[in-house]
Amino acid sequence: MVFVGGPRQVGKTTLCLDFLKPSSVKNPAYLNWDDIHSRKLIRNGELPAAPLVVLDEVHKYKLWRGLIKGFYDKNKGEQNYLVTGSARLDHYRRGGDSLLGRYRYVRLHPFSVNELGISSTADLQALIKFGGFPEPYLAQSEKELKLWTRERLYRIVNDDIADLENLREYSSIETLADSLPERVGSPLSLQALAEDLSVSQKTVAHWVEILEKVYYCYRIMPFGSPKIRAVKKEKKLYLWDWSVLENDGIRFENMVASHLLKYCHFIEDTEGDVMELRFLRDHNRREVDFVVLKNKKPLFAVECKTGERQLSPAISYFKERTNIPVFYQVHLGTKDFLSEKGVRVMPFLKFCNELGLV
Repeated sequence: MVFVGGPRQVGKTTLCLDFLKPSSVKNPAYLNWDDIHSRKLIRNGELPAAPLVVLDEVHKYKLWRGLIKGFYDKNKGEQNYLVTGSARLDHYRRGGDSLLGRYRYVRLHPFSVNELGISSTADLQALIKFGGFPEPYLAQSEKELKLWTRERLYRIVNDDIADLENLREYSSIETLADSLPERVGSPLSLQALAEDLSVSQKTVAHWVEILEKVYYCYRIMPFGSPKIRAVKKEKKLYLWDWSVLENDGIRFENMVASHLLKYCHFIEDTEGDVMELRFLRDHNRREVDFVVLKNKKPLFAVECKTGERQLSPAISYFKERTNIPVFYQVHLGTKDFLSEKGVRVMPFLKFCNELGLV
């Protein structure tokens, strides 16, 4: 069995259907719990005699883990299963160990440069502007983007969160979600958020964790080193949908973060290594945007600049004081050169291709 998780409207159902022939919701091997007929077949264990069965939204059934465990044990070696649904699938699969060793969990991300085969600046700008979610990116309409963004946030709060948590203040958590874009790319102060929303710090911390569970946002930890006075507590915040950000530089940084996170998740889900995306910042506010770690060892660091500028002084500082082997500075221009400090300054498109980012 393979479980496919990820943000709402990122294309999980479409991807799973693509493994069926014909690729259609009318294929008898596609069973959706929201469909009354499919629900009856699933509960009665009357699955179609097909080599692959797609089970969509089945986690809405309270006893779903035991149910699909029975399917797997009974038909092992004869039938494979793709299980997908909303963002809650990742949360609900952790509710017990009855499925241990019977499935692999993979995460589906928004579109990326290499996935789309982007090679021109114009196409890259479209990805930055409309984001990587299929519907608004393919439409490339500002009006459709606004409508889609409003509907997505409403569904996250009123469907995903409502089913995941028994909360009273759904309007407050929607207000929190609306306030997060202006905090992207900076260390997130839970105390400041709590004061803005007039709630306790414990409450706002819980709300942010909920928004992370439903794939609205994610936070990355700082990377420490004995030779620098690195910040250790506050995490940096980013959104799964970077199109909502107004500042061009922050939107580009968020897109780079999403590409690197996708790279980390891909290696974790396919090779089993422990990957981490972090950032470098000391108490003097010197900062490098991202550090990628593999099995707790740094692989490389990345600094983002929208323009073709000279090397960031922070890179030179941290390069001398950390064990990070490679530093990159990526930008939206065309210049590609190796600095005197041995740091590669290069266009983001070339960076994606040379590193093989998925």
